[in-house]
Amino acid sequence: MVDDAVVARARSLLGTRFRLHGRDPSTGLDCVGLAVCAAQDARAVPSGYPLRGGSMAGYIALIDSFCSRSSHPPCAGDLLLIEMSATQFHLGIWTGNSLVHAHAGLNRVVETPGAVEGRVIGTWKLARETD
Repeated sequence: MVDDAVVARARSLLGTRFRLHGRDPSTGLDCVGLAVCAAQDARAVPSGYPLRGGSMAGYIALIDSFCSRSSHPPCAGDLLLIEMSATQFHLGIWTGNSLVHAHAGLNRVVETPGAVEGRVIGTWKLARETD
C-alpha cells in the first residue's frame, strides 16, 4: 500500500538540521526522529543508540516498537532499515524512487534519488493500520 501522506510529511522535513536523538524538527532530527515525525506518531521512541555500532537485532527491536513490519517489497511511504556497513545501520523513508533520510555527514534531512545505497534489512509500514 502506497502512503503518499507519509512521503509528503517526510519531504516537508527536507533541510531540517541533523541532531542525534533529535525528535523535534525545530531543533533537529536523526533518522529515527524523521520516521516518528513522518508517521505523526506520539508513541515513545527509545533513544540512547549510537550513531555507529549496535546490533542489527537491537535496531530491529527499536523499529518494531513503533511501527509494523511488512512482508511485501518496499512501497512509497515505507520505512527501510539499511545496513550501510558491518557496524552502521540507518533508516530512511522510501518514496518509490528515492530515499528521504537524516544524513549525519551533510548535517540535514535530504532526499537521495535512485537505488538505496547499502543492504536493505527490512521494511516497515509507518502508517498505523485502521479498522
